[in-house]
Amino acid sequence: MSFPAETVPALLVLADGEVFEGEAVGAPAPGGVATGELVFNTVLSGYQEVITDPSYAGQAIAFTYPHIGNYGVTAADDEAGRPWCRGVVVRELTERPSNWRASGSLGDFLVGHGIPGIAGVDTRRLTRHLRDDGAMGCAFGTAPEAVLAAAARAEPGTTGRDLVSEVTTREPYTRGSGPFRVVAYDYGVKQTMLRGLEADATVTVVPADFAAEDTLALEPDGVFLSNGPGDPAALTTQVGIIAELLGRVPVFGICLGHQLLACAIGGRTYKLPFGHHGGNHPVQNLSSGQVEITSQNHNYAVEAASLPTTGAGTAELTHVNLNDGVVEGFRCPTGRAFSVQYHPEAGPGPHDARYLFADFLALMGAPTSGSDG
Repeated sequence: MSFPAETVPALLVLADGEVFEGEAVGAPAPGGVATGELVFNTVLSGYQEVITDPSYAGQAIAFTYPHIGNYGVTAADDEAGRPWCRGVVVRELTERPSNWRASGSLGDFLVGHGIPGIAGVDTRRLTRHLRDDGAMGCAFGTAPEAVLAAAARAEPGTTGRDLVSEVTTREPYTRGSGPFRVVAYDYGVKQTMLRGLEADATVTVVPADFAAEDTLALEPDGVFLSNGPGDPAALTTQVGIIAELLGRVPVFGICLGHQLLACAIGGRTYKLPFGHHGGNHPVQNLSSGQVEITSQNHNYAVEAASLPTTGAGTAELTHVNLNDGVVEGFRCPTGRAFSVQYHPEAGPGPHDARYLFADFLALMGAPTSGSDG
């Protein structure tokens, strides 16, 4: 591959030794080396929302769509105060965006936030490789290939890691002024989720390790469990907190919150080969039979057979992924709790599942049926 004079050649090296050529974009990687667990995302738009989603902490994002950055960036599309991903991999990074909303280019955005990237990569070949061999450690930058290869092999990935403690808020804060009172556990919460809640609720956002008794002292009408990064099996403190809350207050979980709710009732999670990352995943609502096109971003999933079918934590399956049968939603009728694996807030993505926020409002407004919540 040849490069124009203004470009800086770079390499992307995977932990299994596969090498991809490209050019350095974004912020310079320290020592010419950036690392992370590499996953691919299939969205056609919404790259800024993807890059600023805290669920990507510890990961580098490869976009399958060939042209990224076409419409620039705007602060209104940020899902967090800063990107938490380790870097981005693209086929072509647009240098001159065209959009009336744009306040700058994606390249400048990456530089401003210290996020390295590599462009000019054959992302079609890369996606096929990750699809066949699974998400894996990677290293990219301007360092020699041998240095990048060693760094890729040393990248620990997300398995067994608590990445939530890196992205959660340090202090509680309040959003909205609606009539319902909601406590939202911030495992890496997206701003679009909070906007979906604050339209009808006063939302107190709390750290991931906020004690259950402190939550109940706020007398909430409901508790929201957010998305977030890393391995749910590593978050035993959070699982214990949720277990204390179940049956005492209505609970709604999304993504990591869904996985942690499953663990709190005795379920188990497992790591998917390359995860679900994109805006076009078909999910069937089992009660209505309707198929929803959904936005997804997760590497772990709930083991269907592990969900209890008897006892206080009985779970009923509500949604299933039509691509591979992964559990996409369940509810606990006796515990007044439900959750989904996908992203009904649609930031970015289709709006098919936004009714779930209304379902949460209905659950908070429903009779308590003798519970102590």
